[in-house]
Amino acid sequence: MKVLVSDNLSATGVEILKKESGLEVDVKTGLPKEELIKIIPAYDGLIVRSATKVVAEIIEAADNLKVIGRAGIGVDNIDLDAAGKKGIIVMNAPEGNIITTAEHTMALLMSMSRNIPQARSTLQNKKWAPKEFMGVELFEKTLGIVGLGRIGSIVSERAHAFHMKIVVYDPYISQERAEKLGVELVELKDLLKRSDFLTLHTPGLAGKPLLGKEEFAQMKPGIRIVNCARGSLIDDDALIDAIQSKQVAGAALDVYHKEPLAFDSPLLQVDEIICTPHLGASTGEAQEKVAIAICDQLIDYLKYGNVRNAVNVPSIDAETLAQIKPYLVLGEDLGNFISQLAEGPITRVEIQYNGEVSTMKVESITIAILKGLFNRSIEGINMVNAPFIAKERGIEVQESKSNEVHEYTSTVQVQVISENGTRKVTGSIFGKGDSRIVQFDEYHMEAVLSKNMLVLNNMDVPGVIGNLGNILGKNNLNIAGFHLGRQKEEGKAISIVNIDSPPTTETLRELRNTSHILSVHSVTL
Repeated sequence: MKVLVSDNLSATGVEILKKESGLEVDVKTGLPKEELIKIIPAYDGLIVRSATKVVAEIIEAADNLKVIGRAGIGVDNIDLDAAGKKGIIVMNAPEGNIITTAEHTMALLMSMSRNIPQARSTLQNKKWAPKEFMGVELFEKTLGIVGLGRIGSIVSERAHAFHMKIVVYDPYISQERAEKLGVELVELKDLLKRSDFLTLHTPGLAGKPLLGKEEFAQMKPGIRIVNCARGSLIDDDALIDAIQSKQVAGAALDVYHKEPLAFDSPLLQVDEIICTPHLGASTGEAQEKVAIAICDQLIDYLKYGNVRNAVNVPSIDAETLAQIKPYLVLGEDLGNFISQLAEGPITRVEIQYNGEVSTMKVESITIAILKGLFNRSIEGINMVNAPFIAKERGIEVQESKSNEVHEYTSTVQVQVISENGTRKVTGSIFGKGDSRIVQFDEYHMEAVLSKNMLVLNNMDVPGVIGNLGNILGKNNLNIAGFHLGRQKEEGKAISIVNIDSPPTTETLRELRNTSHILSVHSVTL
């Protein structure tokens, strides 16, 4: 079997591959796309870092490729859909970069608080001006952390050593775990108002950035912001405006909307912004860890068929996968859907399988549901680590089965219990794999699951749907489907609206201020 290493990989990792009997290893870095397309049919395995863009054309040409290994956590440079359709497993090495990214966060935090890069630049220009670089101490300041996953938790530990007060926004963290880590759980608005420093450790979100004009206006004046997570989390223009108005004192960025960062980027023109070229994982130790991990995983799969840290398929045999694949898609979508509607940290997940699906191997479907629940909050979540993340966070998961059939041949029901209440969604498969919601809370309907949806709780009175249509039309949002569920005439109703693009904050605000609409949520799958 042949393995191609197309990016610079630690020599230790390459040596592991070359020593393995039965493997022929080629190291060819810096290949243009056309050359990679030409040679990829000969290989069974491919190992990349971030430089190689494994686009659909390369995957389509990879007639013998069985596995792609990413030496690191992010797989943004790999077309997962194309790989899945081709039957190619994509795996990553999610653990190796944790410490180094957390340490880089702390390095930026301190560099920003004491203006270290700016001061050095002034010295290079032959100017001695210590009074121009008055800094601030970390001691007894409040650090806001958005996302208390593995990296966020380590940053929290390091910040405690500086005697910082730590507040956290993470809807998936229980109060018990927060107390164990010595942090205070708060809502995002409270975190923005209280934080002297803010650091982001959450995946990129579809639609609008996490921090935009509205969020900057809510922040404590003089806040300083670090982002080593995803460039899409911050609206760059809004950040620059907030710095120029003195609402934000400074920022330190390691990630950007588009990389590499253009040298004429406005971010580089603002003295209060420190920019580093995506150095979060750039330590010798981290690169060796991820190289060893991905090489071991690749060997384990190619020689023995064992799947570890797969990001696009469950670790199950091909026959079972073919049988349950529609339910894996349904399960992940249901988990993703309800995660955006549940309020407060989830403490328990109850999953019920009814009808024909109850006779299948549902363990992988349960994992897909958990993956969906965590997709928006945990970097590197996959079908392997989702159950461990749930256990780590103290979330109890309960399965039940019944072969009893009611209105549908098979249904999957997901109920999440949080500190603030319970939400429930039931789905079924229609036709040749069409996923639909057949019940949400106590409301029955047949709603198509789509990429962009609005979920409205409204009074069942004349005019609501007309007002909704007018507002969406005025804001250039096309309605692709509308599904209504109600319990009784002139009571409360639930509407699920499929739209072609995500709504803006202004659109949501207008809908929420409309008569007889009780609540509005934007859901993105």
